[in-house]
Amino acid sequence: MELRKLQKIVVDALEDIKAQDIEVINVTKLTSLFDRVIIASGTSNRQTRALANNVQVKVREAGGEIVSVEGEESGEWVLVDLGDIVVHLMQPAVRSYYNLEELWSTTPARRRKLIADQEAAAQD
Repeated sequence: MELRKLQKIVVDALEDIKAQDIEVINVTKLTSLFDRVIIASGTSNRQTRALANNVQVKVREAGGEIVSVEGEESGEWVLVDLGDIVVHLMQPAVRSYYNLEELWSTTPARRRKLIADQEAAAQD
């Protein structure tokens, strides 16, 4: 399935179940494993599981393939691997703690500089 079509299906599926703070990150320059990371928040374990389920249903209906799903038992952080797109559905506290947006939005060189700057600031 074409990447843009798959991305639209995922975002629409998340919006259907009222996901919060949907963010799509292009990671083609950071990894060759997948092209997009989509991160969204759910307000409860039940909602994150419902979001993951709706993504799977909509992708399958469109003829797409689900590679794997992790974390549905707890519902705090559910990962749906669609091959070209990896979807992270998280509760706000978990999302804030792991801060995947910062991890995937920065190049490795910039990330090293940020860490070095933070360490230098901590020593002052």
